[in-house]
Amino acid sequence: MKRLSALLFLCVCFLSSAQAKEVSDVKLADTLTLDNQTLILNGAGERSKMFFDLYVASLYLPNKTHDTANVLSASRAVIKLNITSSMITAEKMKKAIEEGFNTATGGDIGAIQTQIDQFTAVFSDKISEGDQFTFDTSPTAGVTASKNGSVKVTINNDTFRQALLNIWLGDDPVQSSLKNDLLDN
Repeated sequence: MKRLSALLFLCVCFLSSAQAKEVSDVKLADTLTLDNQTLILNGAGERSKMFFDLYVASLYLPNKTHDTANVLSASRAVIKLNITSSMITAEKMKKAIEEGFNTATGGDIGAIQTQIDQFTAVFSDKISEGDQFTFDTSPTAGVTASKNGSVKVTINNDTFRQALLNIWLGDDPVQSSLKNDLLDN
């Protein structure tokens, strides 16, 4: 009987650890496999503004970390944005991303302005609740941005890559509580 109880306990523990994380009704996989590389969910949280929930952001890495510097130096980091609000429009998202780059670089966007313009074109089509944006980043391959699984642009510039990640994870992030959630702090 003790063995059966122990076995049931282990099964329950395994099943609960295998379940994906859920944030604001968005189910997030514990792992993500891209190009035969498995990344693990580092953290996830909700981006809100003026009491409105806008999107769920999640961060996938080769190894868990609580430190932005480790994310920036990781061989790969993926940020996913799951749109949860119909209030987000292409124009608002583009403006928010441009403001994020401005803040992340301390206003010094001149060196990456061309890349920012290329990147913000990802947000030129209509954005709907349920859309997912994926930013697959690597120090060697740059940034590949996708919308709903369709690649929109690849930008191979490490200064741009770091600025993009710093929108959510930098010293002055878009939302401090979201940074803490992404870094699982």
